[in-house]
Amino acid sequence: MQNKKMVVFSIVILLVAFFAAGAYYKNLQNENKVKMTKEQVQTLQRPYSLVIGNKDAKVQLVEFFDPACGACAYFYPKVKKLMEEKKDDIKLVLRYAPFHKNSNYAVKMLEGAREQGLFEETLELMFVSQNSWVEQHVVNPQKLWAVLANAKNLDMEILGEFMNSPKANDIIKQDLEDVETLNIDKTPSYFVNGEPLVEFGWDNLVNLIDSHL
Repeated sequence: MQNKKMVVFSIVILLVAFFAAGAYYKNLQNENKVKMTKEQVQTLQRPYSLVIGNKDAKVQLVEFFDPACGACAYFYPKVKKLMEEKKDDIKLVLRYAPFHKNSNYAVKMLEGAREQGLFEETLELMFVSQNSWVEQHVVNPQKLWAVLANAKNLDMEILGEFMNSPKANDIIKQDLEDVETLNIDKTPSYFVNGEPLVEFGWDNLVNLIDSHL
């Protein structure tokens, strides 16, 4: 009987130690995540980064996207609707990850539209017309230019001048450096208050956002 009690007692001790170790490891992971987030604040949002929504919002949603990315085009209206529903609570920070061939041209055109105060309108036009200027995952700059020529209020002459300036190239260079630092290899990639969306999916993104509200 005494031996049985000792065995049971030993098992209980081992279980307590196991769960205590698990809790410690989880807390250590959380501490590292917080530390990583603080170190990457500047990496996630640069001074030039485009911010949509309440700049003092509780949730910072950072999206690394490619204008030629089909999944980005699919997610954009969903993100926009979510932000309208939670407009005081979320700010969207848009960053570039031009992985498709010739995507740099699309980014430069988008930045040129931004200079004219037409970023969101132009981005939405790019997304809805994506099939007409992306051919087998490659951007056709001439076809995209033709699409934008029909954009309301967009001055193509001013846009053409901007395309020859180094400003957009500097933005792309810095964003790609941050992409490498953050180990981003697909678009869209999301971060919510510094926490990466590990398992891709719309419901997973919404759940991650809600966990920070």
